[in-house]
Amino acid sequence: MSLQPIDSQQRMQNLDVIRGFSLLGIFIVNMISFHSPFYYYDPYSWWGDSINRPTHWWIDVFVQASFYPIFAMMFGAGLAIQFMRASEKNSAFTSFAIKRLVILLGIGITHAFLVWSGDILITYAVTGFILIWMLKLSGTMLLTLGFIIYLLPQGLLTGIMFFASMVDPTSVTYFSSVQGIESSVANYGSGTFTQIFGQRLDDWQFANDPAAFVSIIIVILPLMMIGAGAAKLNIFKRASEKKTLLGILTVLFLGLGIALKTSPFWGEKNLAYVFLQDYIGGPLVGMGYMTLLLLVMTVPVSLKLLQPLAKTGRMALTTYLTQSIIGTLIFYNYGFGLYGEVTLMTGTWIALLIFAMQVILAEIWLSKFNRGPVETLWRKLSYSRK
Repeated sequence: MSLQPIDSQQRMQNLDVIRGFSLLGIFIVNMISFHSPFYYYDPYSWWGDSINRPTHWWIDVFVQASFYPIFAMMFGAGLAIQFMRASEKNSAFTSFAIKRLVILLGIGITHAFLVWSGDILITYAVTGFILIWMLKLSGTMLLTLGFIIYLLPQGLLTGIMFFASMVDPTSVTYFSSVQGIESSVANYGSGTFTQIFGQRLDDWQFANDPAAFVSIIIVILPLMMIGAGAAKLNIFKRASEKKTLLGILTVLFLGLGIALKTSPFWGEKNLAYVFLQDYIGGPLVGMGYMTLLLLVMTVPVSLKLLQPLAKTGRMALTTYLTQSIIGTLIFYNYGFGLYGEVTLMTGTWIALLIFAMQVILAEIWLSKFNRGPVETLWRKLSYSRK
């Protein structure tokens, strides 16, 4: 028996709401890279003036590094749900999943080199190839191993960085690449399409050298495992039965996570504190947001109120890609050429306005079609037969 696509009646709305919510935070953070040389400067000095400092603090504590973990967990949950459906129908899953991930990899490569260097789809596709071989594990095992595999290396690296900061404080200080900043501003702000392509390629290579790419996968894989484990344990379906547990987890995750996310402000603004903030505090806050949303959605009226986010989540791939297209068109020279010309607050308001428009457009689109345009393409290619 062959696999068939999930129809709208089979979808879990809370997963779509969480996915849509994650896209908002991801866009707010990505917007910074669209309009400024994010890879090459010390953000605490770059955004340290009185105009940008409050917005930077808000993004740094409540948004940065807290929304991509949600999206990664939802990606893992989606793969696990497909695996369970295939098992119920005694259908082949692995070859189908590999095909879908290969297509996603192709979309990611196109996005990374022709639109925006900060693409995450390549990483998700490559990591997904590893995850599909782990889905035979029980939900409890996936959840447990996910937390262990995530926390052990991150905890060890945090300890090493703090030790290095005590031995030689200069080893963990931020640095700004003047050449990288000048090149980004010149090429994105006033360069030709060829120069912008070259800068995009340089940025991608800077962010995805072999060591960085391996470290990203080490971070993303366990998050996907956690999402897959939660799906296999039916946590998303049984949220109404777990209100007390969800309430406790929300307080724990958000309390500890926000304490760690503020660490560069009560500690020191160096790479050791930022690593603690982003790689331990960030996912904890993201998990807190997830459990809070699940708790809120146990109230029936909330599902109706959150329907627009659910529709956006159903079009997650289309939404993510169009965010990059719109963002780069606004700031790159082949569009309006506003690169380096806006404040952090202005960029954030632009992101919020565009996302609001995307929510409205998703509502209109899905009133006429069953899925988003890129999702339709992905589906046709995935379920095509020779």
